[in-house]
Amino acid sequence: MAAEDTASTRLGAGRQHLRPLKRRGLVLLRLTAIVFAVLLFCEFLIYYLVIFRCSWPAVKTPADAGGLGTPEPVLRAMFLADTHLLGAVGGHWLDKLRREWQMERAFQTALWLLQPEVIFILGDVFDEGKWSSSQAWADDVGRFWKIFRHPPHVQLRAVAGNHDIGFHYQMNTYKIKRFEKVFNPERLFSWKGINFCVPGTQSPVDSTGGPWLISCPCLSFVMVNSVALEGDSCDICSGAEAELLEISHRLNCSREQEHRPQECGDRQRLPASAPILLQHFPLYRRNDANCSGEDAASPDEKYTPFKERYDALSQEASRKLLWWLRPRLVLSGHTHSACEVLHGADVLEVSVPSFSWRNRNNPSFIMGSVTATEYALAKCYLPYEDTVLTTYCTAAGGLVLLTLVHAGLVASPFHFGWNMLRKFKTTPDTSLEPLSFSHCSFTMRPVVKLSGSKTLTKGMGDLGKVFKLPDN
Repeated sequence: MAAEDTASTRLGAGRQHLRPLKRRGLVLLRLTAIVFAVLLFCEFLIYYLVIFRCSWPAVKTPADAGGLGTPEPVLRAMFLADTHLLGAVGGHWLDKLRREWQMERAFQTALWLLQPEVIFILGDVFDEGKWSSSQAWADDVGRFWKIFRHPPHVQLRAVAGNHDIGFHYQMNTYKIKRFEKVFNPERLFSWKGINFCVPGTQSPVDSTGGPWLISCPCLSFVMVNSVALEGDSCDICSGAEAELLEISHRLNCSREQEHRPQECGDRQRLPASAPILLQHFPLYRRNDANCSGEDAASPDEKYTPFKERYDALSQEASRKLLWWLRPRLVLSGHTHSACEVLHGADVLEVSVPSFSWRNRNNPSFIMGSVTATEYALAKCYLPYEDTVLTTYCTAAGGLVLLTLVHAGLVASPFHFGWNMLRKFKTTPDTSLEPLSFSHCSFTMRPVVKLSGSKTLTKGMGDLGKVFKLPDN
């Protein structure tokens, strides 16, 4: 019997010892599940939930107006700006990891949900291209193609920004060709008429053999190296203006081919529709005072005057671009904030905000539905950085509280609330108990009798109550 009692005692002690271990295992499993759920939401699901609300804008076509012709093809183009991939000099590894992961998830999610046909990056693709070495440049380019990878049927084009090749006093032919080798196999430099064929149309071959032109009978995009528009007659700037004049001449020939066919010769002509101008620097404006929207410049930045050739193009360069190219739409970057400016009577310029959390709490990009004669734009916002940080902070606070409760250092808020509720239910309500005069002492005061059973007291002792006295 003694041996059996001893065995039973040991078995009971073993079971009691296993209970805390089992409880700790369950708590650890719950904490791990919470951490995994928060990471899954903040790093993956939130991008799908936010970008899923975006949709391509509808553009008017002749068929919509009751025309009898075939429906006009629509090109779906995505415009983003100022990705600023950090380099080896000024980029902290944690900053790189966080902001580049944000851009990768946002871009890949938008690519999967929206399925654009062409993507334009409006300059400042890299942050340190203006001074990076050959090895650092190769590393940055490799990271770029990893973040912005896309299927072969989707075209990606980029214009040079001041952080890619430097400002006017920093740029040189080597930096320009290095940038163009990555994004433009034709080594396009300044003004390039890039005409993307919409699916279902035929792309003819450029008969001139020009290295800066890919032809198609549908749409025209002119991509400008706005850093070269200094206007000081340097070699790079002079070559840029010469290309600009050449493209302007070809655009005019396409528009007026019926009136002046002898001046255009046998060259293959561009589409007769007005082009869309893409560049990094915005056209000249005084400041962002007239810009509005939740992603516009902050109130303390709106009224800061723009410096020509630094914050925006010069007035002279802006007039040249508008006069020679006569675009129907201008898209630019550089300011990291949104703005819409009307130049003249009908030329709209849209400044695209930065795509990176490094420059904005609320990054976004532009979605464009474009035909040969019409266009429609819509903005798609990315997840706010402070929303993700708030989610992480809230989850971290909850995990700390759960750990302290399990350790017995803090009372569980659920048990505390339940105990308070039970205490409230079981506490007797003394306010409804009958008043006992056996424990009360009061002094009778003279009473003035008015009429009937109504009485008036001059004082009824310590209770300050009015009692009705019987009529005698």
